[in-house]
Amino acid sequence: MSSTTHSPWWRSAVIYQVYIRSFADGDGDGVGDIAGLRSRLPYLKSLGVDALWINPWYKSPMADGGYDVADFRAIDPLFGTVADAEQLIAEAHEHGIRIIPDIVPNHTSDEHAWFQAALDAGPGSPERERYVFRPGRGPDGAAPPNNWVSCFGGPAWTRLPDGDWYLHLYAPEQPDLNWQHPDVHAEFESILRFWFDRGVDGFRIDVAHGLAKDPELPDLPPRPDTAHGQPLHHAQHPHWDRDEVHDIYRAWRKVADEFDGDRAFVAEAWADTPERLAAYVRPGGLHTAFNFDFLMASWDPKDLRTVIDDSLAMLSGVSAPATWVLSNHDVMRHTSRYARKTVARWVPNQRYQPEGTVDLDLGTRRARAAALLMLALPGGAYVYQGDELGLPEVEDLPESVLEDPIWERSGHTDRGRDGCRVPIPWSGQAAPFGFSPEDAYAAPWLPQPANWKQLTVEAQTGDETSMLELYRTALRLRRENPALGDGTMTWLDAPAGVLAFRRDAGFVCVVNLSGEAYQLPDHSSVLLASGPIEDGVLTTDQAAWLTV
Repeated sequence: MSSTTHSPWWRSAVIYQVYIRSFADGDGDGVGDIAGLRSRLPYLKSLGVDALWINPWYKSPMADGGYDVADFRAIDPLFGTVADAEQLIAEAHEHGIRIIPDIVPNHTSDEHAWFQAALDAGPGSPERERYVFRPGRGPDGAAPPNNWVSCFGGPAWTRLPDGDWYLHLYAPEQPDLNWQHPDVHAEFESILRFWFDRGVDGFRIDVAHGLAKDPELPDLPPRPDTAHGQPLHHAQHPHWDRDEVHDIYRAWRKVADEFDGDRAFVAEAWADTPERLAAYVRPGGLHTAFNFDFLMASWDPKDLRTVIDDSLAMLSGVSAPATWVLSNHDVMRHTSRYARKTVARWVPNQRYQPEGTVDLDLGTRRARAAALLMLALPGGAYVYQGDELGLPEVEDLPESVLEDPIWERSGHTDRGRDGCRVPIPWSGQAAPFGFSPEDAYAAPWLPQPANWKQLTVEAQTGDETSMLELYRTALRLRRENPALGDGTMTWLDAPAGVLAFRRDAGFVCVVNLSGEAYQLPDHSSVLLASGPIEDGVLTTDQAAWLTV
């Protein structure tokens, strides 16, 4: 699928994230799979997305929802087979949709053949050099090698019966690879070619900022003050966002460039500053990186404008497009984040803590405006499955069904990420809402709220006031309007609390985040609005696309 435009497809693409366990269940076992995804390709085409990012579908014990990979060249039987994946790729291409699987290079499963060989070989063996094994501290080696902590809670080290400790920045079932070892480099370049040969159009890189570790493995310094309002400064970290990681991605870029069709990478890279993020997408490096600063911004005009300006300035300096995102499988859904009177700004490397009571009418109104803001900005955008339905976070899942390892690792103090991973509703008046076939023999792996019957694809289709039809119209207009996608933007004069910008040729986006109604500027037509507009007045938490 070669690009048919002068600009590579990924510079403007709207990419839909498929959390495969929760998208569509084809075989009735209560878990989404490739067969279910294939059956919904016509829906995705009608939605108007350009590509699908699919969360890990590889063979896995599922200690962390598939991010613990046992075999990168096999599809987990829960989801199907490699032949099924090849058929999906071919059928998606027939619909004009590209496929971007996840790749997980920071760690493997503890059931991966390499780690099993390392366990069998014992301390000091060559097999252990592919991972990060170290002796412990103290006279009997009973203390971990350093004070690093797991992202899921608790120490980042586990001790084996033979006395060695191994590093896992996530769950103990996810041992970190040693990217100073040539075998690791060669293996992942081989994995990339394996899937490129099968037609995938790129990869989303999990924990792209985490591969390089300081070989001295020093203790973590005390956490700097990251209170709201403090300027961001980059501090050299022993295992996050180290300069050495970019050598890896320059080699990966060369692999991608061996294949036709503009194969592309997107990095999940958390960085202290826009300048640090831009380093991932310099010429010869990765193509794009998620813009988490936009996702983490509060619902505040100054905050949003600063994030937009800083992101565009830094990325234009390396000739890379911005990639905007509001939600994904790791964060509270933005409909619920925005459903609080005060939207807290997210602090990096800390779990999001919502403040105040939930008002989903407010959250939905803001989510509609945010969608039009995001889709009008220069560059590409990601839509997490269910965003287009206005799904909220399920914040009251029974403790008995929680599967995210964060729940156990935090000592049941952090409910984890299951609330944004509930299977999406397609049709009908009761669970499983079309997620599974009518003769399914198992309930969905996470329970769906009964009131989701109002949010199904079926219920929203054809309803011009629905979130789904807003997204469908926005994506259609985005494809049709040459001003949208990659390019530049110019801010327009507007009162405090109102964001207004122009895209060449004659397109204007206006978002009212103030507490007052706003009279729209002179325009020839309203292309689309997030809510009803009367007498040219934009109410609070409303957005509009105009031609001028």
